[in-house]
Amino acid sequence: MRLSSRYVLLPVLAGLLPALAGAASVSESLSLAWVVPFAGILLSIALFPMFAESVWHHHAGKVVAAWTALFLVPYGIAFGFGEAAHVVAHAMFAEYFPFIILLLTLYTVSGGVLLEGNLHGSPRLNTGLLALGTLLASVMGTTGAAMLLIRPLLRANDNRRHRVHVVVFFIFLVANVGGGLTPLGDPPLFLGFLNGVSFGWTFLHMIGPVALAAAVLLLVFYAVDSYWYAREGVEARDPTPDAPLRLSGHFNLLLLALAVGAVLLSGFWKPGIHVEVLGTPVELQNAVRDLILLGITAVSLLCTPRAVRAGNQFNWGPIEEVAVLFAGIFITIAPAITILRQGEAGHFANILRMVSHPDGTPVNAMYFWMTGLLSSFLDNAPTYLVFFNLAAGDAHTLMGPMAATLQAISMGAVFMGANTYIGNAPNFMVKAIAEERGVAMPGFFGYMLWSVAILLPLFVLMTLVMF
Repeated sequence: MRLSSRYVLLPVLAGLLPALAGAASVSESLSLAWVVPFAGILLSIALFPMFAESVWHHHAGKVVAAWTALFLVPYGIAFGFGEAAHVVAHAMFAEYFPFIILLLTLYTVSGGVLLEGNLHGSPRLNTGLLALGTLLASVMGTTGAAMLLIRPLLRANDNRRHRVHVVVFFIFLVANVGGGLTPLGDPPLFLGFLNGVSFGWTFLHMIGPVALAAAVLLLVFYAVDSYWYAREGVEARDPTPDAPLRLSGHFNLLLLALAVGAVLLSGFWKPGIHVEVLGTPVELQNAVRDLILLGITAVSLLCTPRAVRAGNQFNWGPIEEVAVLFAGIFITIAPAITILRQGEAGHFANILRMVSHPDGTPVNAMYFWMTGLLSSFLDNAPTYLVFFNLAAGDAHTLMGPMAATLQAISMGAVFMGANTYIGNAPNFMVKAIAEERGVAMPGFFGYMLWSVAILLPLFVLMTLVMF
């Protein structure tokens, strides 16, 4: 089955034509029709894997390219192709390249660290592994920590009959909540860093929420795992022979520390030097950071033994998909951000009223829930960016008098990405690996039953405590 781009483009072109007819300058109030390509990409990410997985697997790049062209071509006609080129340059150099280079580095370096050997999955051991992964997620990213620990965790529990809950809580904690402490941990927070949110601010304002969420989830997991462990015991024969734990690819841990240093460098070193690319300033500290990260990636690829990456079943598929999807997302999100910055004069005024008191002050609990609920069904990185701009769009304001609002947005994007498989990229990756190892993972809605039962009460508690 092939997805013809005309079936994607024609209905939406009809909606954009009225906008083109009256378009004169970007400064004028943009029609909501301009947001359709951005929404189309997000809905494609959410729906195609559920209803047309094979089509999405083979044609995801074409679908994203079609939506992106649907935005850029009319935009160029309406406002000039020079303005369209500026939009692309800003999206690529200000956000996309730094974003994808960091993900590439963390993905490559973490794929060069292999934890071998076999453990025995008792409640205490499993809880300890989940706690370790939660801590590592903010250092090596949720994807890196998840890929490092999911296979050892599955091996440790391969002689137990009930394992689904172990993987589900692993997704909750390691693939989501654990990434909330630093911009390295989860893509939404790195987007905040690129937009001026400091490394230290993120850590100081997220350590409380992350600690609360992690503590509650670890306690609930220990209780659930203890119940099943006492009820089932273990199978007589362990499918994985006992072997001592062994860590290979140690030098990648040093490379990981260098990557952290490169990100910190760009946050603290401000030489005030930049060059402009099609009107987009590229600052020296950011260019240096990205070159260092690319160098670290190259060293990891050249120096890591092939056997280590083979042991991790390392491949480029996940990062390639993320690269394609986010190229389209960062370009097509531009009109949405422009409309959001128009505030009450823009077409998102109703949304603004939902998250604001009559006097204009933010309703932080609503920012938490709206960011979170959209992050559950769309990707949490662009959702964070949307509400970041809805709140103020200025990092200094959000870190200062609106600090509680930025904290609410950060919490919603990071934590509620765990509500569904599609909320955060590592969720599906963990599910796929678990199914390869024989774990009968629940489907999309089955997983949501777990998240509603476990996470929803937690988020209600956090709302009461934090807001």
